Amino acid sequence: MSDLNAIDVNLKSGDEPFSFYEKELGFNLLNFWSWSQSDLLSNSLRGVIAEYIVKQDLDIDNGARIEWDAYDLITKSGVKVEVKSSAYLQSWKQKEFSKISFDISPSRGWDSQTNEYSKESKRQSDFYIFCLLKHQDKETVNPLKLEQWTFYVLPTETLDEKKPNQKRITLNSLLQFNPKECIFGEIKEIIKF
Repeated sequence: MSDLNAIDVNLKSGDEPFSFYEKELGFNLLNFWSWSQSDLLSNSLRGVIAEYIVKQDLDIDNGARIEWDAYDLITKSGVKVEVKSSAYLQSWKQKEFSKISFDISPSRGWDSQTNEYSKESKRQSDFYIFCLLKHQDKETVNPLKLEQWTFYVLPTETLDEKKPNQKRITLNSLLQFNPKECIFGEIKEIIKF
C-alpha cells in the first residue's frame, strides 16, 4: 500500500500535457482551464477569483489554494482570513440585480494535513473580507478589472459578538457593523500583520 499522506500540490504553469500511456495528446492543462474556468461570473469561480485578489493584495505566497480548508488564506504572520464574495450580475439572464448577501456560517474546520474536522463549530478566521463585484452593467462587467470591486474588512470577533449563530448576512446588515471599506491595494493597510 502506498503512502496516503496529504499530497504537496505544486503550482502548475498550464503547459502540462495530457497523455495516454506516455504519448502526449496535443492538448494541455491550459486548454482545460480555458474550457472549464472561462465563466468568471459563476458564483463558485467568482469566489475563487475573490480569494486570489485578496491573496495578491495581502502579498501571500503560500503555494496552491487548498480546497475546503478551515479558512481561505493565512498571512505570513499567521493571520487567518475568510474571503466571501457576492455580485449584482450573473452570467445567466436576470430579471433584476442579485440581492447581495454573504455566507457567514460557523463551521467545523477541516485540516487537509490530518483529514480531520475540529470538534467545535465556530468561525475559523481572524478576519472576514467581503468582496463585492459592484459593477452593474452586463456589457462591461469584468471581474479581472479590480476597480469593479469593493472590499469590506471585518474582524471575525464582531460577527461572533453580534451574530453568533447567523448563517448569512446582507450587505445592509453588514454595513451596520461599520466594516472597513476599501479598494484593491488597501486591504493590507487594514489588516495589520
